[in-house]
This record gives sequence, structure tokens and C-alpha cells, in this order.
Amino acid sequence: MASFNDLAEVAQSISQTQSRLQIVQAVGNFLARLDPAQAEIAARFLIGRPFAQGDESRLNVSGRAIWKITSEMVAAQDRGEDLFAAAVDFGEVVETLMRLRGVEPEPTLTISGVGAALSKIASIEGRASRQRKLNGLHDLFERASNLEAKYLAKILIGEMRHGMSEGLMLEAVAAMAQRPIGEVRRSFMLEGDLGRLVAILRGVAPAGAGSVGSIKPLRPMLAQPAAEVADAFAIFGAGNFALEHKVDGARVQIHRVGNQVRIFSRRMNEITPSLPEVVEWMERLGEHYPIFDGEIIAVDGSGRPLAFQELMRRFRRIREIARLRSEQPVRLLLFDLIGLDGDLLIDRPYRERIERLGEVARAGDLETVDRLLPTSLADAEQFFKSAVASGYEGVMAKSLDSLYQPGGRGRGWLKIKHVRTLDLVIVAADWGYGRRHEWLSNYHLAARGDRPGELLEVGKTFKGLTDEQFAEMTRRLEGLKTSEALGTVRVKPEVVVEVAYNDIQRSPQYEGRMALRFARILRIRDDKSAEEADTIETMRREFESQPIRPRSPR
Repeated sequence: MASFNDLAEVAQSISQTQSRLQIVQAVGNFLARLDPAQAEIAARFLIGRPFAQGDESRLNVSGRAIWKITSEMVAAQDRGEDLFAAAVDFGEVVETLMRLRGVEPEPTLTISGVGAALSKIASIEGRASRQRKLNGLHDLFERASNLEAKYLAKILIGEMRHGMSEGLMLEAVAAMAQRPIGEVRRSFMLEGDLGRLVAILRGVAPAGAGSVGSIKPLRPMLAQPAAEVADAFAIFGAGNFALEHKVDGARVQIHRVGNQVRIFSRRMNEITPSLPEVVEWMERLGEHYPIFDGEIIAVDGSGRPLAFQELMRRFRRIREIARLRSEQPVRLLLFDLIGLDGDLLIDRPYRERIERLGEVARAGDLETVDRLLPTSLADAEQFFKSAVASGYEGVMAKSLDSLYQPGGRGRGWLKIKHVRTLDLVIVAADWGYGRRHEWLSNYHLAARGDRPGELLEVGKTFKGLTDEQFAEMTRRLEGLKTSEALGTVRVKPEVVVEVAYNDIQRSPQYEGRMALRFARILRIRDDKSAEEADTIETMRREFESQPIRPRSPR
């Protein structure tokens, strides 16, 4: 059994290597030396994934919880806080803490043993489950050498920082199996999980994602952002693309083979039990056996779309489904057909896939997204405006020649969103870690309340600023600091920022009972004071005016 320390030493070695070729060779040779079961786990660990893609397991343990475990082990809570705040690399601060133990245990952990332990911890549920999870992690760290603790921590938070990307790992897997990289990339595109790919190439797991009959999810194709519909004309050319409504729902991939229907989320987790009506809708397809790509949205009693948060009442629920189905109906909107009757269609152009999608959807009386093949910029802009007015996020622009690239973010698909903004006040900020460790870089945003001088938090964001702006904002906020605790600095409310967001939701988490979804800073409003920031009443009005919004509480 290969030791976990062997894996940690390989990770440490490649972190000190600049050569792409040497990294690939080192990891490829290491995987080849392991037995297939360990190689499967190691491939995931080395890119910071404790579990297989699509595995439902969740550790639900934060970096701060890991810091607490390790600092308490060595009775260095006070010093640990300083180390944590100063760390560029989270794993390094854990390794530094573990050195304070004095006596370092001999490495006894194995790759398979750590994999099994993490799976066991993730499976803990019920009473006092969080503390039991932490106890399990404590046992692992107590047995770990200093170097093992460093990379165990990195795997747990998914931040390896050693130069091994998913793309490099695919090259290493190709080297391990002595197979062409193109063949390996294609297999991964269909398989979706590096560990299973290793197992397939080592001959201990069957390949099967390349056919409809396998009922294994493919990774969803992704889109590049674009600023406006004119960009689609510049990139694709007039007459060479289609526009679709961009639905603010949950992406699903639906497989039907014979009498079996399985539904997968964007993250490739199976959610079939949560959506029995979708299973029933698929039964209307007769002898058609498709793989659909689409979106599920929540709707009210009249079929009108509701906000994304309402849908989450249904997703991944397996209890009281009949009641939830009645209380929170859903609507399915299909936008692509990636397999049909035993054939995978990912290598067929989009124009052919949507034509066949229309035929299959009509046969089963299923709904597809609204779509337009614009012949002019005016038509395209009007379609975008109507999408926004109907409550959608914006539009998707898709090249008619584009192939379906599982997991790819090619230029064949563009997403063009409508932007809403508010002017809000920064009232606090969190110290970052990793690349942002020296900066106050997660900003607490507030709107003016109903009473004079009142500021109510409505969200946080670390998005939108450049590195230079992060540094300047840190200097500015430190000069406004009123207190600091647990990595959060409270500041005088003097800095106003223009914040873009997708929509507004009700939220008990914040004082204002409102929260921004997907907030990002567009610019710093030095021309405005806190007294000129937007109010919570403005947010309430925006909330009520949203064409798609959560229903009133029952």
C-alpha cells in the first residue's frame, strides 16, 4: 500500500518545479507505480478533489475549521490566528503549526486509507454530525506527518497551489497509460472524472459514457461571457448563430433508456428522486431515448417563473416529495439534444441538434427555450430586451456550427446578461488568503436603512477589483478601521461602490432581510457619500418589480 507521504512528497516536488514536462513525467510515473485503486484516488487528490466528480459526498468543513483543529492540537490558538492571517499558502500554515508539536509521528497514512477516512467523515449525519466530522479530521491530522498535514489540508479546501492543473493531469494520465493525449482528452470529456478515467485506462473499470445506454452523465458545455448581442455578430457573423432565452434555473441533464430515466445536476449528481414529474414527462416520448440538456425552473400556480431560490426547495430533496411537488411545481425548458436512440450527438453541429430536439420535444409535448435566428442587430437587440422584460437573465448566443464540448468553455456559446446595479456602502471586509492574503478583499455591503444613519448589510463580494485596486482599497479601509476580530475588519462607512447583481432575494442571513445574488463591484464611487447610497426601500421596490421573484411567505 503506497503511503500518503509518497503522494505528499510528489506534490511538494512538483510545487518546486517550473518545467511543465517534468511535472507531467513525475506525476505520470507516480501514478504508474501505484496499483489501480490507489492511482484512481491519487489522481483526484493531486488536483485537490477528495471525491469523484458527481459523488454526493460533502465534507462541509471550512479552512477556518481546519485551522482550529490544527491550532488546538498544538495549543497555539493565538499564534495560529496570526499565522493564518499572514499565510500565502493555507497548507503551509498548517505545516508550520504542526511543527510546533515537537515530536513528529512516523508516516502511517495510506492513500487508500485517507480516501476511505474522508468518505466515512462525509457520510456522517444526524445529531452532533459537525462535531463528529471535526473529530474524524482531528484523528487524521494527529496521525499525519507535517508534510502529510500540509497536503491533507490542501485537498480538503481544494487549493493545491502546486502547478498541477486538470489539463496537466490529463497529460500525466496519458503518460501513465502511454496513450495519445488526444485520446485521453476525448475519454475525459465523455467520462468527466479523472479518477474513473485512470481506472478505465488501467483496465479495472469499463468505459461507457460514450453511448446513451450507459446512463452516465457528461460534463455540461459552458459558455463565454459577452457584453452585448453585437458581440455575437462580430464573432459568428450574421445568419450563423441563434439566440436563446437565458433561463435562471438549475441545469439538468436527462437520460432515458428503455423504461429508465435518470436526471443529473450541473455537478453531475443524480437528482432523479427529487423530480418525479420530469420522469413522468419523459414517459411520453414513446420509443425515443434521448439525452437532453435543459433547465428546471420553479413556477407559481399559473406557470409563471419564480426566482432561483424557490427551486432549491425541491433540489436534492428525497423526502416529502409528493407534498413539495404540489407546493412547488417546476417547469422544464430544453435547449439541447446531446444523444438520441443510442447515438451520441456531441459531434453534430448545433443546427442539427436543435432541429432534432424540436422533433423529439414535439413528439413528447415537451417545452423548449424560446429561440431566434436573428437576421439583423435590431432583431437581436429586441429579442434581448424582450427576454429581460420577461424576467430572464439575458440571452445565449450559439454558433450554428458549434459542436457540443462536454466541460468545455469554447467560443461557440456566448452568454449575454442584463446588468442591474446599486450604490452600496462598505461597512466591513475580510482578510483574504492565498493570493489575496495581504488584502482586505471580501467586502461587506450595506444599504441605508429606514432610520437616519442606519446601514443594513445585504451581501458580500470579492469580485470586480484588480490587484492594484485590492491593495489600494486595503490601505484605505485600514485607515477607517474601527475594530477587528476573527479576520474581519469593521470600518467607518465612508466608501461607496457601484455593485452589479443578477437579482435580489429575501434572506434571513442579513439585517436588511434582502440579499444580492452574484454581486460584483463595477467601480468605486468616490463622488458619493454614504448618505447618498441606495436604500433598503429601493431594494424592496426593485425586488417587487423583478419579473421573476420569490413568492410571498406562506
